[in-house]
Amino acid sequence: MDISARIRILAGITRGSVYYFEDGDLSSTEPHYFIVLNKNPKTEEVVILACASSQVEKRKQVAQRLGFSAETLVIVLPDEYKEFTKETVIDCNRVFEKSAETLIEKLNQGKLRVCTEQMPEKVVKKMIVGILASNQVSKNIQSMLG
Repeated sequence: MDISARIRILAGITRGSVYYFEDGDLSSTEPHYFIVLNKNPKTEEVVILACASSQVEKRKQVAQRLGFSAETLVIVLPDEYKEFTKETVIDCNRVFEKSAETLIEKLNQGKLRVCTEQMPEKVVKKMIVGILASNQVSKNIQSMLG
């Protein structure tokens, strides 16, 4: 049975859901893992996503140069999240706002993969702490994560 993209996204989206897709807002044309952070992504107008990167040292250097707090970078090891094959960083100084409709369209076009494995709650909690500690993320977005 083929389940529609709309149902796959809207029925399955929760805090900690992970999607793999390309995003035009990134300088890289490679797909990245994006993690849903909203408390209630099914009912909120916008989905708040954090982006994972394998460029750990580069992100650390940028954060240090810009004076960002160390807790705004969350390191995830492959034994913490099976989809990651190497040490990965989530930069909590930058979040992405997407509509559920955008995710549905990407899935319909074959440009998004829904990861079956949820991001562990302890990692999601670290990411939320990082976003709340960041002076780069708006108070409005921070309030949606509480």
